Amino acid sequence: IMASTAAGKQRIPKVAKVKNKAPAEVQITAEQLLREAKERELELLPPPPKQKITDAEELNDYKLKKRKGFEDNIRKNRTVISNWIKYAQWEESLKEVQRARSIYERALDVDHRNITLWLKYAEMEMKNRQVNHARNIWDRAITILPRVNQFWYKYTYMEEMLGNIAGCRQVFERWMEWEPEEQAWHSYINFELRYKEVDKSRTLVMVHPEVKNWIKYAHFEEKHGYIARARKVFERAIEFFGEEHISESLSVAFARFEEKQKEFERVRVIYKYALDRIPKQQAQELFKNYTVFEKRFGDRRGIEDVIVSKRRFQYEEEVKASPHNYDAWFDYLRLVESDTDADTVREVYERAIANIPPIQEKRHWRRYIYLWINYALYEELEVKFDRCRKLYEKYLEFSPENCTTWIKFAELEAILGDTDRARAIFELAIGQPRLDMPEVLWKSYIDFEIEQEEYDNTRGLYKRLLQRTQHVKVWISYGQFELSIDSDDRIQRCRQIYEEANKSMQSCEEKEERLMLLESWRDFEDEFGSFANKERVQKLLPEKVKKRRKITAEDGSDAGWEEYYDYIFPEDAANQPNLKLLAMAKIWKKQQQHEDEEEQEEEEEEEGQQVPQGKEAQESPEPKEQGPAAQREQPENEYDDRDDDEESSSSSDSESDGGDRQDDKTEQTKADTENH
Repeated sequence: IMASTAAGKQRIPKVAKVKNKAPAEVQITAEQLLREAKERELELLPPPPKQKITDAEELNDYKLKKRKGFEDNIRKNRTVISNWIKYAQWEESLKEVQRARSIYERALDVDHRNITLWLKYAEMEMKNRQVNHARNIWDRAITILPRVNQFWYKYTYMEEMLGNIAGCRQVFERWMEWEPEEQAWHSYINFELRYKEVDKSRTLVMVHPEVKNWIKYAHFEEKHGYIARARKVFERAIEFFGEEHISESLSVAFARFEEKQKEFERVRVIYKYALDRIPKQQAQELFKNYTVFEKRFGDRRGIEDVIVSKRRFQYEEEVKASPHNYDAWFDYLRLVESDTDADTVREVYERAIANIPPIQEKRHWRRYIYLWINYALYEELEVKFDRCRKLYEKYLEFSPENCTTWIKFAELEAILGDTDRARAIFELAIGQPRLDMPEVLWKSYIDFEIEQEEYDNTRGLYKRLLQRTQHVKVWISYGQFELSIDSDDRIQRCRQIYEEANKSMQSCEEKEERLMLLESWRDFEDEFGSFANKERVQKLLPEKVKKRRKITAEDGSDAGWEEYYDYIFPEDAANQPNLKLLAMAKIWKKQQQHEDEEEQEEEEEEEGQQVPQGKEAQESPEPKEQGPAAQREQPENEYDDRDDDEESSSSSDSESDGGDRQDDKTEQTKADTENH
């Protein structure tokens, strides 16, 4: 190599070339190789031959060989505690306790926090009845690892088995100083109970004040006959958790305890106290136990109290979740009014009316107003106080435009028999400058006078109302009122009202309202009128016609035409006698235009064949256009104008030309139509 390097040459190692790179026909996987090795047992060695030891020298050689093997394993990996434990257990099997103890100590020097090592070491000492050594090991273990409960359990169990009760109690007290888990305290309590030390068993709940521990503590006192102490424990528990964190299971346990002691009134108080403070979704078991208790030991009233309490609790949850849900308040108030005293009802009403609607919407305020009304009615009718009128007055000062409150206030006075006060309230109400529902107020006032059979006052109210509005429903209601009175002239009075209404509404732009009035009048005459009256009303009914009118867009442009229905009353038709004439003229005009077009086409053909001879011949057709066709354009324009407008009216221009011209035009149109 050196020579070749010196010569400047370098050898390149040869690369093995694969001649055939195709995959082998038989493919072998790693799994197959392992399976074949297992089947052939290539890695297994034959077991060593059995050896019988016959003398002490062979035994010493065997011990030396085994110790050398254990030491080699420990030397290779000192942290594997299982090697140490196997080594110590082998020495223990040879009754070499001192050697085993030495091995455990060496292992503890390596890992003193290994729990298994301490347990094996202490178990070896106890197994060989080395009590002091075992006690020493347990002391060391609980000192180094005080949170390992297994050490404490075994230590206390060993001391109790040895009969060292004082030593066992001392170990438990040392353990409790660390405030371990609940099971440790229960072990200590059971230990003290086994030796009748009841006074020393009352310290668990001071460290773990959970509900179940309070209940166990109370049952412990009850079991040993300390009833007063048990009740005191329950009371301390209720006081400890307070009203905000009161537990359902604690309340049930307390109630059952009092039930065992035959203290049924105490049981009811406990259940009601808990139901008033525990949320509904967390009090299902409480309701169930309360119901069962009342069924067993209560009367009908007690069972009803359970149901009422449950429903009241539900309503409380609803109004807390949605204070402006007035329907829930109404249901809640109906419940408390039927079962509780006046102070409680008044308190709920005050809470309800304190939730003023947040937005100015009529539907919300309508529900809110009824809270005030119901509150006033309750005060007046149920409680018999004089606060009702003050409530109404206070609310009307707050909202004088509310018609419902005025109506309810007047109804209250009417119920109490004071009609003068009721009438005065109605008068004040209709005199307000602004009202939200005046039609309802007037109707209530009229109904009130009808109920009092004050028909003259009712007629006066209708007349006063008609001075303010000429609404068709007011007229119809007025007529129905006169018809409902048991008098001889009721039909004549009703007919007279319809006549006045028709005369008053002739100038009304709302033709549908006038039609409604005439239809009501027609129905009245069909039932009570004569044939002549029926014919008279029938002649007053309008004719329904279809019309067209222009549509104007928002920007002022022409948006086309639309069709609509209009009503032409007889007096309107009398004022427009030429409506039918104009319609016929329009039809004749279209036909005449068609004929003129045909004649013009024929003339053009003739003119094309003849050479014009002068200016007079070319201008000769012009006078013909001044004939009847030109004169007929005027009626067409008048008819188009009538269709384009929203209201149909007579042609004032045609009538202004004089009666002779109109007659001539009519005769001319009729003659042309007949000839056609």
